[in-house]
Amino acid sequence: MSDRRLQVFHTVAGVLSFTKAAEILNMTQPAVTFQVRQLEEDFNTRLFDRSHNRISLTQAGELVLGYANQIVELYGEMHESVKVMTGNNSGLITLGASTTIAEYMLPGLLGDFRRKFPEIMVRLRVANTDAVVAWVEDNTIDLGVVEGEVSNQLLRVENCLVDELVAIVGPDHELVGKAALSPDELLDYPFICREDGSGTRSVIADYLKRQGVEESQLNVAFELGSTEAIKGAVEAGMGISVVSEATLAKERRLETLTPIALNPPIHRQLYFVRQRQKFRTHLMEELYQFSRQYCDARSRS
Repeated sequence: MSDRRLQVFHTVAGVLSFTKAAEILNMTQPAVTFQVRQLEEDFNTRLFDRSHNRISLTQAGELVLGYANQIVELYGEMHESVKVMTGNNSGLITLGASTTIAEYMLPGLLGDFRRKFPEIMVRLRVANTDAVVAWVEDNTIDLGVVEGEVSNQLLRVENCLVDELVAIVGPDHELVGKAALSPDELLDYPFICREDGSGTRSVIADYLKRQGVEESQLNVAFELGSTEAIKGAVEAGMGISVVSEATLAKERRLETLTPIALNPPIHRQLYFVRQRQKFRTHLMEELYQFSRQYCDARSRS
């Protein structure tokens, strides 16, 4: 954009943080502050109130933000229209996904997308559900795919796939051969779970609560930061756990872990998450529509 100051102001106003804006814009914080102050000098008024290490928009800032939203969106539309007219499909899209989805569900999707659109580069960032949603909120990524509920009404949240969670035990565990486990039976053994903020952990906690069991009743032996770490701990006989059935293809084949159904079962919805107001480039739309069709095809299979 020709007026860099307006772009910087628009980013700061979006996240209400000079530090976060600097990270998004790949600038230093003093450079961001300088650009905003220049714009304030140009308007001869303050656009942000700065107090107690927090910032908020002034009345003038709110007015400028309204126009800035229109200018940024029009600039994006102009840029995209020229790219479409000239047949330029190259570019970079940043996708964020929670750990289970990134490790076990996205490789096939991204491989197929790359074969169809070799000129589009997709950068994948991986974290737990809370972090991915935060990235979407501050425009760090273009599209998120998560495994937990998203309550932010400013985001567009759409169904992706339905996933089933199952209990897992080691190959020599006394529960091997059992057809199904009840929530109460999970309390009888050391339990290995994901960290706070994990979508899987949140789904398990909600499931237990619906069955009249509190998460605090679990005999938690370890909290681990990835599904692979949990599977390794269960295989080593350190406890039992509950994971996505989609993560167990290798272990089923090698018979290193035994999955056991839960009764009642846990089915969770996976979600696409994106900005509700953000202008969508044709590259973002290509990735979203391709992902949508890919998930629809998997749901029917």
